Amino acid sequence: MVTIDADRYLAGSPDRVELQRRTVRTLAVTNAVGGVGVTTGITVASLLAADVSGREELAGLSQTAQVAGTAVAAYLLSRVMTRRGRRVGLSIGYLVGATGALLCVLAGVIRSFPLLLVAAALFGAASASNSQSRFAATDLASDQHRGRDLSTVVWATTIGAVLGPNLADVGGTLATRLGLPALTGAFLITAVALGVTIGLLSLWLRPDPLAVARAVADHEERAAAAAGATRVEVPSAWRVVRTHHTVGACVVAIALAHTVMVSVMIMTPIHMRHGDASIRLIGLTISGHILGMYAFSPLVGRLVDRWGGWRVVLAGAVIEGASIVAAATTHEGASWLLSAALFGLGLGWSFALIGASSALVGATPLGARAPVQGLADLVMGLTAAVGGALAGVIVGWLGYPALALSCLPAAAVVGGCGLLVRRAAR
Repeated sequence: MVTIDADRYLAGSPDRVELQRRTVRTLAVTNAVGGVGVTTGITVASLLAADVSGREELAGLSQTAQVAGTAVAAYLLSRVMTRRGRRVGLSIGYLVGATGALLCVLAGVIRSFPLLLVAAALFGAASASNSQSRFAATDLASDQHRGRDLSTVVWATTIGAVLGPNLADVGGTLATRLGLPALTGAFLITAVALGVTIGLLSLWLRPDPLAVARAVADHEERAAAAAGATRVEVPSAWRVVRTHHTVGACVVAIALAHTVMVSVMIMTPIHMRHGDASIRLIGLTISGHILGMYAFSPLVGRLVDRWGGWRVVLAGAVIEGASIVAAATTHEGASWLLSAALFGLGLGWSFALIGASSALVGATPLGARAPVQGLADLVMGLTAAVGGALAGVIVGWLGYPALALSCLPAAAVVGGCGLLVRRAAR
């Protein structure tokens, strides 16, 4: 185990500032490469599920399994990170995700829907690592720049996330040449991208930011104890959520904003396919959606630092609400309005996620941050999994417009959570 000299990394020290810059750069690069892997697979997941199962109403189950896997993995990886640090936890998540991607290929070859669901759940671990990276960027961040650093890592996903869906067509060509089903090719690209991400984390994320933050906190606590201060006990993650209203409101806002986004997004390819849209057009639409999710993250982070997380969460709720109403008015197939609605849906998600995540970090004691962050992503994933499962059923029975409008109440609750955060901050 590497011994960390806590004196080098006290708040405001040049070594700490430089380490934080290097950490953010590393996480930005790994999120970009990992984003290629995650979004390439997501683009064709529902289509592969419909093809393997032979039933369009089951198409959403693949994404549901992935979201559920992301949720469980986020919680388990947060426990690993609590003991072993960010580098080990994030790497394990990407490794499990790469394994799931390869099993998706196998499921497509042998046409096994149960295996596809298991593979999708394992693939979700990669999404968990990508998501938890945003919190890793805040371990050593100053209070004045927490939103900026978190949003920089979220923004970096734009590079891979926009590129990934457009590689689905390339993956199909590759798979055909290898004698594999065309829809499995995207997961081959996914496995390679996640493998590269693991290598980059292993080489560059040193020293581990969470280990450094904890070493500094322990050093400061021992100094305070020597001066006669009382030791502060760190409560459990569940207790923090129950007793800190700001933390609870942030968890709910993150969960519901994500659920709205996932529920509409995963069924959009099916809605477009009903109108005979090509895979290329579907990929472009999803790329635009992901562009909205990540491209404006630096601006959102600066708004958080300047105006506070609650205003940004409120703005996210309004944007999501307007976008799902627009999506509900679109016809089957490709259209500029559907593309604009999906872009807005991603942008609203970005506002809500970054605003609530930054407020969550600020309201949580350092010793409980990793468990609370894992718990937040667990709740986010489980609610999104339920939303994804219901999305397929609603579209099958009532259609895509009904699905979009059914998400309006959840968007309203996100706005309410923003007001709760404001009240607690005052």
